[in-house]
Amino acid sequence: MEMNIRERAKKALENIRELGPLVHNITNYVAANFQANVLLAIGASPVMAHSKDEVEDMVAIANALVLNIGTPTKEILNSMIIAGKKANNLKKPVILDPVGVGATKFRNYLVEKILGEVKVNIIRGNASEIGAICGLEGKTKGVDSIIKPEEVLESAIEFSNKTGTIVAISGTTDYIIKGDNIFECHNGVPLLGKITGSGCAVTSIIGAFSAVEEDKALASLFGLALFGVAGEIASKSATGLGSFYSLLIDKLYNLTPEEFSENLKFKIKRS
Repeated sequence: MEMNIRERAKKALENIRELGPLVHNITNYVAANFQANVLLAIGASPVMAHSKDEVEDMVAIANALVLNIGTPTKEILNSMIIAGKKANNLKKPVILDPVGVGATKFRNYLVEKILGEVKVNIIRGNASEIGAICGLEGKTKGVDSIIKPEEVLESAIEFSNKTGTIVAISGTTDYIIKGDNIFECHNGVPLLGKITGSGCAVTSIIGAFSAVEEDKALASLFGLALFGVAGEIASKSATGLGSFYSLLIDKLYNLTPEEFSENLKFKIKRS
């Protein structure tokens, strides 16, 4: 099983580099540039289209749709619903990053509205965000979590079983939940959390993997792991956040599929 997953990770990154999947991001202005850069670095093709007048056309030519509520407005919500329904009709993967849900009533409304009208294949968030979605009282500081993924694990399993949605919880250990099946990802370094938009960026990477990997739990694992592996290697030469940022982009660009597979750190278990 482990060898099969490593081979699939290697093949998935090869496919991204070969096929260059188009990832349509309806996202926030804080992280959009970083998201676009990491997608280009790994071999995918980013597009940031928000207007309700073009999102259906963009989804039609895209390979995956990423919805990110980092800087929410009613207009953005409308575009997300239109794009999400189009992606559902075309059977294209939809990934939701519920940035800051639980912090305000408006963000809670946005996520409830999206989940009520769009079939979301993958939700990727921190522990507080996932807790808020699962009906727990998340503890946030702005858009940051101050609780651990382990505290919401049981509720995330219940949510995944009920909805069929893959739940990816970012933290010191990342958890990817597919019903009762849990993947633990142990790649990453604390410096990744010091870069604005790092969570948003990894969600976009998951979007790229979801375009080439049929198993969306594995796509989530591979996205989180790739970002983590690149961060681990980049941190060895970094002297601060500025150099780390540049080295991270360089490593995402230069990381070979073999190097990715070999450095993948994960565990599989059942709840």
